[in-house]
Amino acid sequence: MKSTSVRIAAFATIGVLALGACGSTGESTDASKASGGSTVASAKVAKATSLKDIGTMADLEAAAKAEGQLNVIALPHDWSNYGEVIETFKKKYPEITVNEANPNASSKEEIDAIKTNKGTDKAPDTVDVGAGVANEYADQFAPYKVEAWDAIPAEVKDPEGRFTADYTGIMSLGYNKTKYGEINSFDQLTDPKFKSTVALNGKPAEAGAAFNGFLSANLGNGGTLENLQPGLDYFKKLKDAGTLTTVDISNATVDSGQTGVVFDWSYNQQSTKDRLAKQGVEWEYKVLPGAEVASYYNQAINADAPHPAAARLWQEYLYSPEAQNLWMKGGATPVLLEKMKADKTVDEAALATQVKTTKTPATYTSADSKRITAWLAANWDKTIGN
Repeated sequence: MKSTSVRIAAFATIGVLALGACGSTGESTDASKASGGSTVASAKVAKATSLKDIGTMADLEAAAKAEGQLNVIALPHDWSNYGEVIETFKKKYPEITVNEANPNASSKEEIDAIKTNKGTDKAPDTVDVGAGVANEYADQFAPYKVEAWDAIPAEVKDPEGRFTADYTGIMSLGYNKTKYGEINSFDQLTDPKFKSTVALNGKPAEAGAAFNGFLSANLGNGGTLENLQPGLDYFKKLKDAGTLTTVDISNATVDSGQTGVVFDWSYNQQSTKDRLAKQGVEWEYKVLPGAEVASYYNQAINADAPHPAAARLWQEYLYSPEAQNLWMKGGATPVLLEKMKADKTVDEAALATQVKTTKTPATYTSADSKRITAWLAANWDKTIGN
């Protein structure tokens, strides 16, 4: 599964919902014919900070079609329904080839791809990263405010438009109920029957799912956003009991039983539940009492995107009701949910499938994420190991 570093902290729009091949370079001057006979060059679009700087949506679409390529990275198809999101974009714009790279990359690996491929037509055009990485590497991103910018809560977007929250979920504990039975407490996970099967989705200092999984366990074991020691002590206890594994979670590890108990986002758990049901396996997931944590993921455009128009068109699409509803269909809660409710553009069927929690999930600020990430970087490896 996709492993992404710490995401921007806010839960303003979600309330208690959500359990449950290559083209021109960024320096290209290839022109695209837009409506009315106007010409928009990729070099001009690369400097655009909003649609107004480009002209109309038709101008942006024409420029993106002229580029003919879009490079994305770290987008597993079963992560928040990204597969349908991508396929719908491709059907909407068949003139644009979507090149998908390393779907299981972490946020840090997305940044590495930007740096490694800088100046080439293989660099990612856009990334889906977390607040820790987004803040640390903000200079890698191009400021761009989508048309829906004003409807996105201020606390979940960079004021300059370098990165913007897109969707969220709730951290939950998922497990193979067919094999292990019911799990209702953290203490159960020291049982020898869980030998080498309890997993986080990555390393907490590097991957957002793991970061939030750690926070969930920390809160559930008496910790706070300020006091992180209980969480570290808990995972050390699992390690000493022989039940913790540092194997990265993937469909293969879950399906094989290698990771039979996982801390992960609610939308990933739902896709796992649906997949395993076809195999006759009951996969259950829940938020244990006191362990409610939520966090947004973020979109950003590579400042040196080889396809700047396609990158901006992709962003406009992701913040449209169509894509926001597709994310919700996949079990996530989109950042524009409240606006869609008000505009009556929300997919009511998808909304109805989101299970409610009994307690508003804990959230954290960008400053919190930096502080916690630094603490984990200093303490996780020396306590738990690589």
